[in-house]
Amino acid sequence: MLIAITRIRGVHCVDMLGVDADRLRQRPVGIAIAVVAALCAAFCFALGSLLQQGAARQARGRALRFGLLAALARERRWLGGMAITASSFGIQGVALAFGPLALVQPLVATEVLFALPMIARRNRLPLRRKGIIGALAVASGMAIFVAVSPPSGGVSVPRLATWGPALAGISALAVLGAFAGLRTRGTGRVIWFAAATAVLYALVNALTKSSVGLLTPRGAGVLTTWQPYTLMAVGILSTVFGQSAFKAGPLSLSLPVIDTVEPVSSIILGAVVFQEHLARSPGLLALQLVGGSIAAAGIVGLSRSPVVLAEQSQEPRPARPRGSQAAMKADPAAFEKQEP
Repeated sequence: MLIAITRIRGVHCVDMLGVDADRLRQRPVGIAIAVVAALCAAFCFALGSLLQQGAARQARGRALRFGLLAALARERRWLGGMAITASSFGIQGVALAFGPLALVQPLVATEVLFALPMIARRNRLPLRRKGIIGALAVASGMAIFVAVSPPSGGVSVPRLATWGPALAGISALAVLGAFAGLRTRGTGRVIWFAAATAVLYALVNALTKSSVGLLTPRGAGVLTTWQPYTLMAVGILSTVFGQSAFKAGPLSLSLPVIDTVEPVSSIILGAVVFQEHLARSPGLLALQLVGGSIAAAGIVGLSRSPVVLAEQSQEPRPARPRGSQAAMKADPAAFEKQEP
């Protein structure tokens, strides 16, 4: 069975690791370990995404089809990327065990800074100023947004009635992203698919948090609730969307969109579903909006950067059928009409 690996962020892993977090977080060595582990997790997220996207771009499956996952599951490069992504969750758990969420999450959000040099190296291109500035804007904007006023309070297991609006809203956004993405090409398709992926990842985060909250009081009884099964279904669906975004175009564009929309959606879900408290003052709320605006401006800059344009120019074309060269020589005009 295919196991969907997604970005489970914002879920408190400290208690699951059995670590005395309060004692460790008071030590400078613990903070140093948290910083190093968080940066290692960001690097693994970037490398795993790079390998997955490289395989997805070459896959024959169609976007938003489960057949795409079936095709990718036979690719060693894609499986290796998924394994690296899975290992990053454990590294992130170590970081959360030694450091506070407000420190770890912004550091993990810097994965785009690791991904951009990897993408440039893969395409044998130097990093240009526009791409560097765009990546810095995305990473710093999201770091501000997440760190300035981390969610607090709330309930660990929301009632079913509170899930209704959230599930309906996420479903509508995912359908909108799929509908718009299938009817556009180029950067537009990448952005729509990546945005839909991000909101589904946020729902995975929320469902994971709720399932973990049920695990402690119920144990194996959690299997009698709806959350774990919904989590598996949404996890697989989010993987289909994520790989479709990777297949659609440049990783240097899809990854920043996901990194921006996912934490924003997760925080909104935390407030709506888990009744978490957000910004404690208008000033902090304004600072969060500034951070989000900086990240959005970074995405716009990246969409026009040489790295993204280079990735688009290297989009693989489908293999020509046998005899196509002879057909082209016989009737070049007719052959050109058949090109996608």
